[in-house]
Amino acid sequence: MRSRRSVLAVPGSNPRFLEKAQTLPVDEVFLDLEDSVAPLAKEEARGNIVAALREGDWSGKTRVVRVNDLTTQWTYRDVIEIVEGAGEYVDCVMLPKVQDPTEVVWLDTLLTQIEKTMGYDVGRIGIEAQIENARGLVNADAIAGSSKRLETLVFGPADFMASVNMRTLVVGEQPPGYVEGDAYHYILMRLLMAARMHDLQVIDGPYLQIKDVEGFTRVARRAAALGFDGKWVLHPGQVDAANEVFSPAQEDYDHAELILEAYEYYTSVEKRGAVMLGDEMIDEASRKMALVVAAKGRAAGLARTKSFTP
Repeated sequence: MRSRRSVLAVPGSNPRFLEKAQTLPVDEVFLDLEDSVAPLAKEEARGNIVAALREGDWSGKTRVVRVNDLTTQWTYRDVIEIVEGAGEYVDCVMLPKVQDPTEVVWLDTLLTQIEKTMGYDVGRIGIEAQIENARGLVNADAIAGSSKRLETLVFGPADFMASVNMRTLVVGEQPPGYVEGDAYHYILMRLLMAARMHDLQVIDGPYLQIKDVEGFTRVARRAAALGFDGKWVLHPGQVDAANEVFSPAQEDYDHAELILEAYEYYTSVEKRGAVMLGDEMIDEASRKMALVVAAKGRAAGLARTKSFTP
């Protein structure tokens, strides 16, 4: 499982930002050819991204390129030029505004053709599918099951809010007049269920008030509480908050590892299926829950501070 606590968006048209991104402690960087790049700058941005991937130091980061959506004239050239130019340095291609599973199938097919042509390992490059409108959300289950390359579903809040006529201009915040509950709860849970049904990760989109770290943290905690794996960051000031929110607390990580170790001991050595760990009963369901927390802690680089003694 790749760690995607913090997913940094970087415009492909800005070489200075491409260089700066390499120094930030984020889990994933996506080099963008879509919304953050003006139409007249898109072809030049492809070259910038290829050079940055080939010449830059992206150690410890998942490297993703977001191409333009399939309603545009740029998408096929985006994929061909990026993957032929720097395919060995690309971990995933992100496809925005996905509305139908056939769009992911198209990208999978094109990636396969390029990999065969270039002599790359077929299937190594993953896909991230960004859901940004009502049709995409309704088709989320089919999209999530459309390709073995698919690694994540990504929520695109700004375009989604526009597609359903949500009455607010502040991305990620509750619309005025919605005084009870959370206007985004159904959307986030719908994406979460689709992703988990197919063992995918799911990522929350950006919080555009980039200087409001408190607001970013509050919104990130909402997604993390539901089970999301990470969130986009648009500014260096949001990075530490994202990494903290989507990492297990040290105490929770230690507890998860203790459950796994204890359960393994009692089921294999003493051949018991339900036992006590301190004042807590643990069983197979406990093991499954602990696996989730332990996996996220390991991916975040946490180290154990407690060990199990029978």
